[in-house]
Amino acid sequence: MNPDQLLHSAVNAHRNGRLPEAETQYRQLLSMQPRHADALHLLGILCHQSRRHQEAVSLIERALAITPRNPDFHNNLGLALQACGRIDDAISHFNRGLDISPEDTDLLGNLASACHAAGQLQEAISSYKKLLHINPQDQDTIAALSHALQALGNQQQQHGHYAAAEKAYQEAIAIEPQNAALHYNLGNAQRELGKPAEAAASYQRSIELSPHDADSHNNLGNVLRELRQLEQAMACYQRALELNPALYHAKVHLVHQKQHACDWQDIEKDILQIREWVSTTPQAQISPFAFLAMPETTAAEQKQCAMNWTSNRYAKLMHEPSLVQKGVTRRIGPGNKLRIAYLSGDFRLHPLASLVTEMLELHDRARLEVYAYSYAINDQTPERQRLEQAVDHFVDILPLSMHEAAQNIHADQIDLLVDLTGYTQGSRTGILALRPAPIQAAWLGFPGTMGAPFIDYIISDAFITPPEQAAHYSEQLALLPHAYQPNDRHRPVAAAPSRNEYGLPNNSFVFCCFNQSFKIVPQVFASWMRILQAIPESILWLLECNSIAKANLQQEAQRQGIDPARLVFAQRIPMDQHLARHKLADLFLDTAPYNAHTTASDALWMGLPLVTCSGNTFASRVAGSLLQAVGLNELITRNLTDYEALAIKLANDPVLLGTYKQHLQAPSQTALFDTAGFTREIEALYFKLQALPLLQAS
Repeated sequence: MNPDQLLHSAVNAHRNGRLPEAETQYRQLLSMQPRHADALHLLGILCHQSRRHQEAVSLIERALAITPRNPDFHNNLGLALQACGRIDDAISHFNRGLDISPEDTDLLGNLASACHAAGQLQEAISSYKKLLHINPQDQDTIAALSHALQALGNQQQQHGHYAAAEKAYQEAIAIEPQNAALHYNLGNAQRELGKPAEAAASYQRSIELSPHDADSHNNLGNVLRELRQLEQAMACYQRALELNPALYHAKVHLVHQKQHACDWQDIEKDILQIREWVSTTPQAQISPFAFLAMPETTAAEQKQCAMNWTSNRYAKLMHEPSLVQKGVTRRIGPGNKLRIAYLSGDFRLHPLASLVTEMLELHDRARLEVYAYSYAINDQTPERQRLEQAVDHFVDILPLSMHEAAQNIHADQIDLLVDLTGYTQGSRTGILALRPAPIQAAWLGFPGTMGAPFIDYIISDAFITPPEQAAHYSEQLALLPHAYQPNDRHRPVAAAPSRNEYGLPNNSFVFCCFNQSFKIVPQVFASWMRILQAIPESILWLLECNSIAKANLQQEAQRQGIDPARLVFAQRIPMDQHLARHKLADLFLDTAPYNAHTTASDALWMGLPLVTCSGNTFASRVAGSLLQAVGLNELITRNLTDYEALAIKLANDPVLLGTYKQHLQAPSQTALFDTAGFTREIEALYFKLQALPLLQAS
């Protein structure tokens, strides 16, 4: 046969699946004409089909050397290269083919698929859109574009680009509106963006499309909780658990919200189960914050819970190369200030601002350069504006991914990074996992150990974290000489109101507790009821956190023989008015095992004595620390029997109670409210930490 006949016969055999015959004839032709480009190309395709991909690459490259502007050659070489794992080279040839034939649908489809596989999702999406422009009804391309957009959303979500993720999911939903997973992922992005109402709508649509997806019910519960729709949130968690009883975090959310609602039915049994999970099921997602609020949990269990959480959430980030070497700081000398940075999602109208703002203003600028890295939404409040002015460099990292934020901190050559958020809502602990600073410390935001090898120190005091309890903290203890808590003495206080304005009887002894309702546990509430029983002309003034808790507490009071009318509930009001109304109360009754924290210092600042019961965990010892710092150690008890007896004694002894009130008439003269002195103490601690060698995490 002549060359043309041989080519025709080989192609016919190839098309009909007789590959050995076709290969023999292609090779006969090439022995006659070694530079026959079509034969080289077609034999290359046959080798690719026979999984001899490297041979296919070699053959098609020879064909392209002869005919370099053939788009089919570039397309099939790209496929062979991709099969060899050389995806970047494959993409290059698909693009070169498209330079020659811009609307070649095979090239566009293969380029889109290769870019998708390589994680080059923007390029993949662009190619899919070009394909749809050519053939708008191609269902395979529509599905592929939606899949790529979803993958882009997932990628952006993973890297903390939540606005970009939201956009990608919305675009995918426009193509596939019946895809439940897209609505679920959109809800996740919207929640991260601080859009709980929009997130709730997305989760609800996901549930409409996929009613039996437990995760959607759980996440809907999360945003309804943030929207203060407590009853609906608990119903969502309950439904999630009905669908998937092994959804551990839904159980934790449900129990924690029952605490907010003061719904104590079966709560001891539920908490026992969660404690068991902490010790036996490390992969369970048990929120450390919710766990430390649960009665009976020990410091050792809280450490284990935090370590499990860290391992589950941040293992991948911890295995990435650290941005800086642990403990190696810049040499601090003349003209070279110590660079301190505070990281927080609460630089806004938040209790944190009432603690740290004056301290930030008072930092010694001759020795320190102070940074604040904020991922809080700018609420445009005076508190936010004051915080921005209180530091040398206020950096808004809210739009940045965790990696970008960590790179920024690293680039600023921070010596000591202090995390003020911990494992509370919206935290971005992953930034610290990337080790952007050589020394990293936890302070104020989370009252417990982080269980994280990338947190070197926990800043506290010897009352809250006695050295003999160091084993219960993964961090090294960094102890201040007085209380661990700073305070802002410049917060405005409204004019003193009357009791009538708040529905308080003029002639009653007013016990109060303005702690959040989740801190009220059955044992403490029973103690309060016995105190009211012992002091007949007394009332208990509580913060109304939600209507369910109010109703449950009133019902429980009735059950324990106390007229529910003796429980008076305070509405949430602006901070200056809230501070002023403390003067209407006679004695603050603390909660245990989760004490009043900022709430306690508010009371003491306003001259209101507080009785606390200290336990063995961080959260259970904060109020005791504050009382010690104002010189009122005698108001610290160690068990509920003594707590109850002391409250009754003070209510019956106005002279003794009056001496404590008198003691608090000049709070600025105490260590707790000596903000300038506190600032010097914490600065001394920072310089000490900068000079100390760090121990390796055990």
